[in-house]
This record gives sequence, structure tokens and C-alpha cells, in this order.
Amino acid sequence: MASKRPNVVFILTDDQRYGTVRALGNDEIITPNLDRLVERGTSFMNAHIPGGTASAVCMPSRAMINSGKTLFRFDDNGKDLPDDCVTMGQAFRSAGYHTHGIGKWHNGTDSYARSFSSGDDIFFGGMWDHWNVPVCNFRENGRYDNEICFVPNFSANMTPVKVLADRIHAGVHSTELFSDDAVRFIENYDGEQPFMMYLSYLAPHDPRTMPEKFRNMYDPEKITLPPNFREMPEFSYGWTKGRDEVTAGYPRRPDDVKRHIADYYAMISHLDERIGDILAALDKRGMTEDTVVVFCGDNGLAIGQHGLMGKQSVYEHSTRLPLVMAGPGIPQNKWLDQYVYLLDIYPTLCELCGIDIPAGVEGKSFARMFADDTYVTRPDIYYAFQARIRGVADGRYKLIEYRTEDLKLTQLFDLQNDPYEMNNMFDCVGYEHITARLRARMQEYRDEWEEEKHIYGRQFWEQWRRYDEAALHGVDQPKGPSMLNQTREWGKAKK
Repeated sequence: MASKRPNVVFILTDDQRYGTVRALGNDEIITPNLDRLVERGTSFMNAHIPGGTASAVCMPSRAMINSGKTLFRFDDNGKDLPDDCVTMGQAFRSAGYHTHGIGKWHNGTDSYARSFSSGDDIFFGGMWDHWNVPVCNFRENGRYDNEICFVPNFSANMTPVKVLADRIHAGVHSTELFSDDAVRFIENYDGEQPFMMYLSYLAPHDPRTMPEKFRNMYDPEKITLPPNFREMPEFSYGWTKGRDEVTAGYPRRPDDVKRHIADYYAMISHLDERIGDILAALDKRGMTEDTVVVFCGDNGLAIGQHGLMGKQSVYEHSTRLPLVMAGPGIPQNKWLDQYVYLLDIYPTLCELCGIDIPAGVEGKSFARMFADDTYVTRPDIYYAFQARIRGVADGRYKLIEYRTEDLKLTQLFDLQNDPYEMNNMFDCVGYEHITARLRARMQEYRDEWEEEKHIYGRQFWEQWRRYDEAALHGVDQPKGPSMLNQTREWGKAKK
């Protein structure tokens, strides 16, 4: 089915970090369909998010993807997108596209309603049991207000909570549910308009459970631990008891982390199989040559790196994602190293599809890279996590600054020679000018992004100034709680 403008299939996974596609350098994971997508498209090896203002990093991440706005623009960290925010779906819908939304939407019912002209099995939440996801039917009137009672952990608490849902497909895995919806939409679409299908998965987010076919695909004993695996974090920045961090005990045991990684890879291989079915449906309908396919994760995940398990940091394992694009006008089997943010995809798709980029979009289109692989939109990028961490990277060096009530700490990494961020160069002679330059750039980002209008921005920079003032008066700076003492308090320290 040819059209003057290409169709768009946007595939978004949940918690999938970079380094989880075989064709992009991981020879332990099995992803044949994503490998084929890599062969017929362009892969962005330095795709990032800026970080997160919420512990559920996916919520602000998805808000940025769907609004094209930077991190500190959202009330309530992206729980909803205000009416004056033109969403990506809304821009395509206004330009004459049929927009179809499937799966997870973590940014409120109103913004979903104005983004899509149809949809199926909509999940308004963050995470759930993959086998029993409460989903909503598409409502043409845009009112998603039906609630059902649910007891998340009936053995511990008998008080029900209410969730937005019309039904639960009992015993159907979320990856199966949403993939079947996507295949059915492609098979049955007969509109004259080009379409944009937004398919948003819950996998590979925990709880990491998968169909039996994939359960034993990976032997934990054969999994290689990353070079920066640590049994304990080197320091605490106040997040050691966060939800993701307690998915494994302290100290992290190598065999336990290998099991986590094996399950994580199995979830991704399950996704890969069903993404293959979606790509096959496009082939069968003769739509492949007329469709731009976008594949990316929403945020990364540590799973043992730096002694962490979650994504609540600004290390590469938490902010760097897979991003592959294929379709008309996009070179095949090309890898690009330039920095891009996920929030840049929105204006890039607009440019590829001949749609005016809405005035409020702050993302930078990287469409020109497809014709000029030396083109740079972002020579450096900014990072943040809540009011705890800020950072900046310029392609070679990365500066991370921690400021909490109990911690003042600076890290400087040479990403070219130390991609796993293991060797802190901050105190090394000869690097002072690099630290000074990156600190100055970090403060420029603070002002460019109007960060101090956001509560976490104000809190971080107030701490920054407080420590600067203390240093001027010769006051000793806190170095953070001892992780060993903390774990002893929990009764989980090494014997």
C-alpha cells in the first residue's frame, strides 16, 4: 500500500538498556528479528535519555518522547501532559494520519485521548503482572474512567486498590497481548490515510516472567558478568532502599545477578520473536517499503553494574538505550555515534513525514544525519536524577556530580578508554581543566533548561551552593554513609 507520506510504526520497550541486541555487539543474547532490523536500518549507538525526575524513570522518559520537551517541563514528573502540549500522536493526527495506540501509556488519560484516533488494550500505569494486565478499551469520547478493584498482594494486604480498566485478559502475557493487537491492526488496516501505530510494551520490565519456551533459553552459569559488576555500591546517594534496588539482596551475589540477567535476556528474546511477527505483517501487506519503523527502549537498567540493580542513576547503563530506525530515506546497515536524545525522535519523524514541527517541541531533529553521517545536533548531553545527581558528557569525558544532605561527590570518567565508568579521574593531576569546563557547561544547561523552575532543580542547586559556601569557609564536606555500615544495619552484610 503506497502513500505519499510513509506510515510509522513506533515500538517502545520498557527498561531495555543498550547492549541488548546481538547485532549491536552482544553475542550472548538471541535477537534475530532485531538483528534484521539493524541490517535494514540505521542504529544510533549513543541514544540517551537525560535521566529522570521520578523514581519511575519511564514516566518522565515517555513524557519527553511523546512531547519532545526536556526533562524539567512537566508538572508531577510527566504523570500527565498538559493541554497546551502538542503530543507526537496529536501532531500526526492533525496532519492527516490515522494514529493508533497500543499498550502502556504512562502519561495520563487526557493526553492519550487527544493523541490517538483508535487504539486497543491500553494500560494506564507503570508496571504490572505480565499475565494479568488491566487494560482499557479505546473510547472515542476520550473518557477513561472505568475502575475495577484489585488486590496486588492478597497474602500481605487485603485492601483493594482501584485501577483504570475495562477488562483483564487472564493468563495472556503482556507481550503476546500487545503484539497480537499490532499484527491485527496491520492486517486489517484499509484506510486511505497513512497510519502511525504506537506500540508500547511492558517487557522486559520486572516481574521478569515469560512463556515456557523462553524460560530456559539462557543458562545463568554461561552469562558473563559485566566488567563493572560490584557486590556493593561504592557509596550511597540515598537510593539504596529504592524499589529496584531491593530486587536483589546486599551484597549482590554473582550467581543471583547472572540469574537476573538470564531472565532479562529471555524477556527480550520473547519481545524479539513477536516484533518479528509485526515486521512480517508489514511484509505481507506490502507496507515495508512505505513504513518508517522506530525501535527503542525508554530507559536502561543496571542489573549488577556498579552494585546497582535499577535505573535511578546517570551511569551509561541507566541512560543509554537501543535506538534503531528503518524505512524510506533511512540508510541500511549504518551505525552512528553522535549523541541523540529520545525526545529528538518526535521532530525527526515530523521531518521525515513532511509534518510541521509544533512550536513547543524542544527536541532537535536528526533527520539530516541520514544523508550526512557527520552531522551533529548535540555535541554534549545533560543528565539528572531527582535532586540528587547532575552530569554532562561531551563524547569523550563525563562528569557526574552528587549533592545530597549526606554526600558531596564528583566523578569524572574518560568514556573512550573507560566505557564502563570504573576509574574516577576527578582527583588525578592534569584533569582539573576538564572538570572546570564540564562544570561550566552543566550550569549552562541548568539555565537553558530553566531547571530551577522545577522543585528538584531548585533543591539540587541549593545544595550545590550550600556546599560551595561551606567550602569557602573551610567546613569539612560529607562523604556519604558507609555502605558496609548500612548493610550491617539491615543484617545483610558480608560474613
